[in-house]
Amino acid sequence: MEAKRGVRPLFVVAILTGSFLLFLVQPMIARMALPRLGGAPAVWNSAMLVYQALLLGGYAYAHWLGRVPLRRQAQIHLAVLAIAALWLPIGLMQANPPPDAEPAVWVPWLLGASIGPLFFAVAAQAPLLQRWFAASAEGQNPYALYAASNIGSFGGLIAYPLLVEPAMALSRQSLLWSAGYALLFALVAACAWRLPRGQAAIIVERPTSARPSAARVLHWIALALVPSGLMLATSTFLTTDIVAVPLLWVLPLGLYLLSFSVAFATRRGVADAITLFAPVTILMFGGVMIAGQHEYPFLNALMALALLFMVAVALHTQMYRLRPEPDRLTGFYLAMSVGGALGGVFAALLAPVLFDWTYEYPILILAAGLLAPRAFLIEVIGRWWQGDRFALATRTMLVAAVTALLVYIGLFDPQGWLGARHQNLAFLALGVVGIATIGTRIPYAIVLAGALFLFGGYGALQVTLQGDTRTRSYFGVYTIRDYPESGTRTLAHGTTLHGVQFTGDAATRRQPTSYYMPRSGVGVALGAADDLYGPNARIGAVGLGTGTLACYARPGQRWRFYEIDPTVIAIARDSGKFSFLADCLPDADIVLGDARLSLAAQAPGSLDLLALDAFSSDAVPMHLMTREAFQTYGRVLTPRGLLLVHISNRFMDLEPVVTATAGRGWLAAKLSYAPGLGDNAEATVSDWIALTRDPEVLAELIAGGENWQMLRGRDDLEAWTDDYASIMPVLRNPFASVAGD
Repeated sequence: MEAKRGVRPLFVVAILTGSFLLFLVQPMIARMALPRLGGAPAVWNSAMLVYQALLLGGYAYAHWLGRVPLRRQAQIHLAVLAIAALWLPIGLMQANPPPDAEPAVWVPWLLGASIGPLFFAVAAQAPLLQRWFAASAEGQNPYALYAASNIGSFGGLIAYPLLVEPAMALSRQSLLWSAGYALLFALVAACAWRLPRGQAAIIVERPTSARPSAARVLHWIALALVPSGLMLATSTFLTTDIVAVPLLWVLPLGLYLLSFSVAFATRRGVADAITLFAPVTILMFGGVMIAGQHEYPFLNALMALALLFMVAVALHTQMYRLRPEPDRLTGFYLAMSVGGALGGVFAALLAPVLFDWTYEYPILILAAGLLAPRAFLIEVIGRWWQGDRFALATRTMLVAAVTALLVYIGLFDPQGWLGARHQNLAFLALGVVGIATIGTRIPYAIVLAGALFLFGGYGALQVTLQGDTRTRSYFGVYTIRDYPESGTRTLAHGTTLHGVQFTGDAATRRQPTSYYMPRSGVGVALGAADDLYGPNARIGAVGLGTGTLACYARPGQRWRFYEIDPTVIAIARDSGKFSFLADCLPDADIVLGDARLSLAAQAPGSLDLLALDAFSSDAVPMHLMTREAFQTYGRVLTPRGLLLVHISNRFMDLEPVVTATAGRGWLAAKLSYAPGLGDNAEATVSDWIALTRDPEVLAELIAGGENWQMLRGRDDLEAWTDDYASIMPVLRNPFASVAGD
């Protein structure tokens, strides 16, 4: 018995190692693929489907291995690991997509051929080793090892952006991962050595417990689907409607993984306590979150993360309570994997197509309320809900009527009963009613739906019904708002401003606004284009926005915009909401696609001036800021060409990145603009860096009279390259400013 007990640490370390490697490889491969494939959503949606398919395949393979004897399982799996090792060191194949490649075909082929066998083999670790542990240590709970698996996943998730990426280049990361894979192989072999011998090793272990019903399997899938989808929806919602902070996506995913460790732990106290109070959190935080209030963004983000964690623990705890006997363990994990994949598909692929807002967030919150285990918190209330069907139906109807009344009063307060705070008071009253329904299913869902509708759902639906005010793509939610008091119209990407236009006469509409004022860095440079390059200057702009820069175009100049999101093109050119292009450059040449890939296909020396404006808030396309990217810009520009880089950012100091990455071949100067007398009311603080390889061009630009500041290359910051880049050294204090750009 002692020998059997001694196997537990070995299996725990093996499972931890496999899960750590699995969550380390995904961001690593994404960084490797970005310069080659670009940042178009079709690329990353295809990549996500590849990961999900390989994960499902690994779980299905682990389930299939249950048909053969234990020792044969070990032989087969070690052979699979050895064959997959032929793909080491891990990395992308040396193959570039053809210009007309279809991402839905090319990306799965490239990723599958590059890392498919390795990812598939490692993905099978958690369920397979738990089955082996159950056979090697009879009487011990194998499900507890799933908690260890998710701690390993969490470790890999956190280690990459905080430790691995800042410390080493991709080539060294690949070698590190390959060494980890060798260690994993040794650990799996050691686990295989501890499997039972004799008769138990040569017979096929047939499940002896009752087969789960179809309803039970569907219940498992639903319990896995909602937290998986809510994790992605929380990331989207926070960065869209609350605050966009770099690496914020790590927190929802990390809490999602930790929820498994809590829910599947041997000691049940924490999981049971969180599960008991989860319905209260869902009710109170759910409505507050979808209201999208911006006054306290970090407090709202904290509530959203707490809500996600409570939901994930509660639903995963329910899964644990409904788990089958260990002899059906792999089927249970296969169902869980199916649910997780469906949640990802819903939140990441379907929702941006189906909805114009993050409606998946309240939908999943409501689903969580329906699926979460329920228990009456107050015994007296529990007794009140007892009775026959007629009594329960009557009380449910009463709850529905009270909910409807409170929602109506909260939205409209027709008699002025509650004053200016009528919505908040109505929501608190709904909370009291909701507490009285915890322990029931339908009445609780009615109150939860009312709270969601009151605080955010009604307002979101109003905007949706307007038809052309808000739209959504895989890049986010775009909202157009009119402000009659100032005579302006704005385009916002979540909480980040992307453009402002005056709505008056033609002359007023042509006025540049926001970051693009005439005295801003880009305004000064574009105003000097004729003097620098003559009347036929060739000008490119990466990032279209509302098309504001088009109003700097002069007769004879040739302009080209590079834009990755077709939705932005439709808003700026085709919607009729913004007229910068129509008024100033009606025949604008717009290239759709990833700008770096598009520029790489352009003839050398084909541009005189290039404005790089693809950065907003925290969204810095890292592959546009590497040394190889600057080499592409330098090739496309003439020897006297001028590169303008917009570095205004709430959360990152990009100046040292630009100067360090551009290298010694470029001369650089920065213009920090702040609105002053004579500027229009929609002027915005901005920072632009001008770079050129010709000192005369920079001298002539600086002589224009604005306060340009010469910049020197930085030796204390390592330049970003396709092989190395990290945002950690340039992060600002996120609490210093949360105002929109």
